[in-house]
Amino acid sequence: MTGRKLANEELNRKTISDFRLAGKLPMVIVLDNVRSLNNIGSVFRTADAFLVNSIYLCGITATPPHRDIQKTALGATESVDWKYFDGTAGAVSELKSMNYEIICLEQTEASIPLTGFQPDKHKKYAMVFGNEVKGVDQKIIDMSDSCIEIPQYGTKHSFNIAVSAGIVLWDFFTKLRPEGL
Repeated sequence: MTGRKLANEELNRKTISDFRLAGKLPMVIVLDNVRSLNNIGSVFRTADAFLVNSIYLCGITATPPHRDIQKTALGATESVDWKYFDGTAGAVSELKSMNYEIICLEQTEASIPLTGFQPDKHKKYAMVFGNEVKGVDQKIIDMSDSCIEIPQYGTKHSFNIAVSAGIVLWDFFTKLRPEGL
């Protein structure tokens, strides 16, 4: 049996006030020079779905309010806290000073497959997602604590950043689910 499709009012959606008071995933998303407004909006929407603490928008990454961000964020720019930095290095330095473990999603010589990475429930994480063409800047990789990659088996070995964020955030959420959920 598949059941009846639920109506929007049956989904137990949080209000923005409820969202702000809810326990959060101990994670900040860092967008390193992401150029697509639709990708930015999608990351906001995914961050809302998985109760992410906040998003740091860096460099050329656009900021709300913007019509094209709103189109994919569907209001998540109102629930998820965000902050803008001129450069990603400044964002990473701030997060390090607040005891976040910095992890880049990037294919490197020492990257760990996402399937083999077990986050520690006692740590806070900052997940860096890079530019759609160039990925995470090497300077930021050098500042990070580790890199993880999503195992891929086809010919492309890359995902759209919004897809990558969805995969990684779901994985972290299932491993670090906030209490009460």
